[in-house]
Amino acid sequence: MADGSARIVLVTGASRGVGAEVARHFAGPDTHVVVHYRDNVARANDVAEAIRTAGGQASTLAADISDEAGAAAMMGSVAARFGRLDALVLNASGALTGSDPHAAMRLNGDAQRRLAQMAVTLMPVGGRIVFVTSHQAHFFPHKAVPKGLVGVAASQRAGETALYRMRSMLARAGVHLTVVSADMIDGGHLPGVGAFAAAIVGAASAPNAPSIVYAGTADFLQTA
Repeated sequence: MADGSARIVLVTGASRGVGAEVARHFAGPDTHVVVHYRDNVARANDVAEAIRTAGGQASTLAADISDEAGAAAMMGSVAARFGRLDALVLNASGALTGSDPHAAMRLNGDAQRRLAQMAVTLMPVGGRIVFVTSHQAHFFPHKAVPKGLVGVAASQRAGETALYRMRSMLARAGVHLTVVSADMIDGGHLPGVGAFAAAIVGAASAPNAPSIVYAGTADFLQTA
């Protein structure tokens, strides 16, 4: 159980890659990080243990967030254990190759919208939702996407658009939405992942976070 004064932060897809790095960056005595994972409990436990070793608080929570019942059960567990959620980091997946565009859309589009809707009911005024995406998705379809990753880019773009449509509702609830975009990367040891994670944590924590944050190099942001 978290310290009653701790900030409760849920990071989806936090057992690997960017999500794991984000979860570790949240480590601190005043934050309890809920490390979400789908299948690999060992990796999730490693991330949670790293957070605790660094002086933070952490727990793990399994769910298939692309399944409506699974997502609801996850949010129900957060509500039962903590009574609130202060920040939700929606770590949209870059792991899919686009070979199954329907699966990509369920995970990166539909699931992100659904989780945001559920999270708002648990959030106090000042709550944060951070949507993690890529430059390739943020500018889709106006800029080129690497071969085989069109499905990922399209699904992430759909998730971002769905969240933008919720801005009036979020504003009424006093919840702030930030989109954080970087080059499409996957895996926790690639150059730039640490900076990307720091930008995501900053968006979830800074007093006046902007609505969009571009992380990493600016090469992709230049007009052709």
